[in-house]
Amino acid sequence: MPKLIIDDIPVEVPPGTSVLEAARSVGITIPHFCYHPALAIAAACRLCAVKLLDGPVKGIQMSCSLPAQDGMVVSTTDPEALKMRSLVIEWLMLNHPHDCPVCDEGGECLLQDFTIAGGHSRRRYVGKKRTFQNQYLGEGIHHEMNRCIECYRCVRFYQEYAGGTDFGVTGSAGRVYFGRFAEGALESPFSGNLVDICPTGVFTDKTGRFRARYWDYEFAPAVCQHCSVGCNTSPQNFQRELIKIVARRNDQVNGWFICDRGRFDKEYLNGPQRPRYPEIGGAPGEYRLALEAAANRISEFCLQNGPAGLAFVGSGRLSLEGCLVLAELARVVGAPVSYFAEAAPAQGSLAAVRLLNEQNAARIHDIEKAECIALFELDLMEEGAMLSLAVRKASLAGAQVFRVGGAREGEKRQLPFRYQEVATLDEVPFEGGSKGVVICGAGGKSPELLSYLASSGARLVMLQPGPNAFGAALVSLERKGATLSDLVESGQIKAVVCFEADLPPWLLERVEVLACADWKRGGLTEKASVLLPTTTWVESNGTSINYEGRAQRFLRSRPAGLPLKGLDPKYYSSETEAVALHPPHVHRNYIPGGAEREAWRVMADLMLELGGEPVNEPLTGTWGKLRDLDPEGEGVRIYDLVSAQELS
Repeated sequence: MPKLIIDDIPVEVPPGTSVLEAARSVGITIPHFCYHPALAIAAACRLCAVKLLDGPVKGIQMSCSLPAQDGMVVSTTDPEALKMRSLVIEWLMLNHPHDCPVCDEGGECLLQDFTIAGGHSRRRYVGKKRTFQNQYLGEGIHHEMNRCIECYRCVRFYQEYAGGTDFGVTGSAGRVYFGRFAEGALESPFSGNLVDICPTGVFTDKTGRFRARYWDYEFAPAVCQHCSVGCNTSPQNFQRELIKIVARRNDQVNGWFICDRGRFDKEYLNGPQRPRYPEIGGAPGEYRLALEAAANRISEFCLQNGPAGLAFVGSGRLSLEGCLVLAELARVVGAPVSYFAEAAPAQGSLAAVRLLNEQNAARIHDIEKAECIALFELDLMEEGAMLSLAVRKASLAGAQVFRVGGAREGEKRQLPFRYQEVATLDEVPFEGGSKGVVICGAGGKSPELLSYLASSGARLVMLQPGPNAFGAALVSLERKGATLSDLVESGQIKAVVCFEADLPPWLLERVEVLACADWKRGGLTEKASVLLPTTTWVESNGTSINYEGRAQRFLRSRPAGLPLKGLDPKYYSSETEAVALHPPHVHRNYIPGGAEREAWRVMADLMLELGGEPVNEPLTGTWGKLRDLDPEGEGVRIYDLVSAQELS
């Protein structure tokens, strides 16, 4: 491996490492704009200049495009290199507006940071600035072309990395324009990453513009809850409102990026329609009274019908902690527990968990390095969009991609890679020692079909029908859970107590809902005689297991309660006096609407009401090994926690 010296520090790096990356490995930051670890090298901005004092190359060089070599002596602080970098900053700022105080990127802008760090503070150029017309790029992204420094990050990501074709670069010399041929919404389902990848304020999140500055936000490590891929995110909250969601790097799951659904679909978290207060018979009530009412209804029902006529129902929306405590709650009452409402998704999800193991469950890098990939009867852009970028990477490297079974009904998005249509999996040439991967959706597929896919010898991606459906299936197998539709069809079940579950209308009509705990409204909450509000993933700590069996920890990023924006004026003024035009502040020791609890805590409180033992820590026994999981780490695969024998 090459050995070199950077700023008097000896460095040894793998072959192919650039001088910029070698410097980063020992904590030396070389300013840069066009360089991004996930993108190909462009060497466009010229800011990463360093001076080679000795070795095979000498003089001023661009460190991002210079491979580290034996014997190099590099200085990042040589006066000549510093002068070069300061001049680059100065010419980049010739046309850039000096509008940091009113720019939404201010405070989290790479250009702002490196301009200040480079000592540029006075504009000497007195000529007219170059200006551009901005474009409408959709409801997610605001375009401000005058701030562009022509680093080409946006177009390299959009076209080369994500496979988009409706956004590019036009122009010549000093008049280069990054945008669409004609105004219109960006078509790529990954377009929101332009916000994260732009080092200035050309692309900003339109859904959260000018709401707060970076230092105002409350944020914490989170895991996206839209599908079973489990992308890592960082939700940014201000005054109990989720303003933005940005990608968080995890090389084992989503790399640097997330899809637009995970980034922009967030209004449900702030919505006023969310249950905020407990309800008894449709009327608001106190949490303790609602809990007692739920316990009384459960006890009365069990006295009249026996506990076997009642089911405790959860779903893949619950955290692993919720799934485990739900089983304990059912055990205390003596009632069956269910994590799946209908048979079809249940049998597919459970079969996938039984079939996958440490050897055959594909990691993201297995997809990226595969030589042959089969997409089996699924809408990949709907069920796991981020995996399409991994398939694209493999395809660009020469992998053969086959689509088995054609497009799904209602499919809206095009796949960002070339593929060949085939009728059956037998037509996919996995044999010959090729690195093969089969990607399918587990929900709705029969165990026999999934076993057939597993028999191909390829590594497997079996996408689950919920963000933590893998965890729910694991607990269901461990605690002998049943499918609710089977219990109802057999006539055994007459009533349910549901926690963050979704029942189809036909099933909902056939059961009495004694109590329901959820963070969203629906048929279940409308029918429940007692409603207990729960927190969402931004207001909860928990663990989620993704499609490959990787457990990841997420943390609470804001307290529960109503967002300050749009808060009813009664919370500002006296409850006994009329609301003034400008209501006075009233100091309170509680958060308006803050009666929500994490689902597992609601279960634990209900268990106490029913005579059970207190639950202070839901992850116990085998699951206790996940208690200290690093929320900022890569997560751990769970195959050494559960044995195949336990799942049989």
